[in-house]
Amino acid sequence: MLLAIDIGNTNLTIGIFDQEELIGSFRLTTNIPRTSNEFGKDIFEGIDGLNIEPEQINDVIISSVVPKVMYSLVSSIKKYFHKEPYIVGKGTKSGIKIALSNPAQTGADRIVDAVGAYETYGGPVIVIDYGTATTYDLVTEDGSFVAGVTCPGVKICAKALWSSAAQLPEIEIKRPDTILAKDTISSMQAGIVFGTVGETEYIINRIKKESGLENVKVVATGGLGRIIHQETDLIDHYDINLTLHGMRIIYKKTIDAIKKSMAKEERGN
Repeated sequence: MLLAIDIGNTNLTIGIFDQEELIGSFRLTTNIPRTSNEFGKDIFEGIDGLNIEPEQINDVIISSVVPKVMYSLVSSIKKYFHKEPYIVGKGTKSGIKIALSNPAQTGADRIVDAVGAYETYGGPVIVIDYGTATTYDLVTEDGSFVAGVTCPGVKICAKALWSSAAQLPEIEIKRPDTILAKDTISSMQAGIVFGTVGETEYIINRIKKESGLENVKVVATGGLGRIIHQETDLIDHYDINLTLHGMRIIYKKTIDAIKKSMAKEERGN
């Protein structure tokens, strides 16, 4: 089995794959400082809750946009699973060409999302991730990652609203019954949800117009993406596990490349 760990700014999402099947997943909070022992304990508890034994984990892959947690996490993987984890980064066999002005600045999360969307749904494709930031990335038919848009995430916008205005309360982010709000809470919900829908539709249409790819597919992921997907016809697919599947695909490509290299060396000898 493969243990896939996606480290975002808000959550660690951990999935376990048996071949291509995601058999379970769970989350940990990123902003809680943890030692390697604490990481090991939390991950062991999570996989135990899925009725999986640690000995069943054959390999581990990590995608991270939070460098400060990596030392403790990698140490815990080595200590508790006795594995050297594969880390998505420079040299990763993704099958995606990063055709940006500075490829090194492209976050691992955006790479794995691009791989997951391209390999699962084909290209050209716009990949939207409603995470801490909301990102829109364009992958062409030949698998080139050619452009990206970064916006404040839905929760960041909501938090800025109630943190900066003394009389506005902290609210649950959900779709109100109508945009014709008659109270403070529903008016905030309308602004946050329908405002994000408007942003989404404008950016998708602008990307289509400037790229000339009018028939591009649109795939969304991220926890709050489900709400937005239900409010617009411009998102073709919502895939909550897109990032984890992207990591699984990268792992397989990496293993296949290693096997190919080893076979070539053996033939050379």
